[in-house]
Amino acid sequence: MLCKICGSEHVESFQTSDQKTYWNCLYCNGKFLDEDYLPSSLDEKERYLEHNNEINDPEYRSFLSKLARPLKEKILPNSTGLDFGCGHGPALADILKKDGFNVSLYDPFFYPNKDVLTKQYDFITCTETVEHFHNPWNEFNTLNALLKPNGWLGIMTSFLTSDVMFENWYYRRDPTHVTFYCEKTFEVIASQRNWICEIRSKDIVLIRKNNE
Repeated sequence: MLCKICGSEHVESFQTSDQKTYWNCLYCNGKFLDEDYLPSSLDEKERYLEHNNEINDPEYRSFLSKLARPLKEKILPNSTGLDFGCGHGPALADILKKDGFNVSLYDPFFYPNKDVLTKQYDFITCTETVEHFHNPWNEFNTLNALLKPNGWLGIMTSFLTSDVMFENWYYRRDPTHVTFYCEKTFEVIASQRNWICEIRSKDIVLIRKNNE
């Protein structure tokens, strides 16, 4: 078994009380669910439809602004972006559009237009998305290809808690959350692709793709 996040051979398995098998990477400190327990596409979509992610919900927009604010400090006016994994209520894209940015949408369940994956962007946002990646190594390579040189990738996800708390962590209890990251995990992901990583605050990561 190789780490699905960084490709390391240094992984070890463990079980939780709900009889699920996870893997812990000793190199990047990420954790991921064993493939035998991954949810089906149908189960994923049904779960996502339960989310109350309304575009005009003030609380939801405030939550997403935790990423929007620091990202806007990095990108130029009229930059072109992609909201990758935008869900059925793409509020972050709406926030950025109202600030003058051009934002395309992609979500495999709700906005499955793969034409947007044939272009490159000045910035990409992934809010509450990377924890759903079944094959994060491949997904981050895709994001790398979608970013222009010097482009920015903004990520929001709940950082891993201590190993002691993982068992009962609410974030793990969501059946569609299958990959979990800490600050070191993102630093490893970035270094493997020659990206520059900034941990801006709890659960917020900004990554710049180097000029090529």
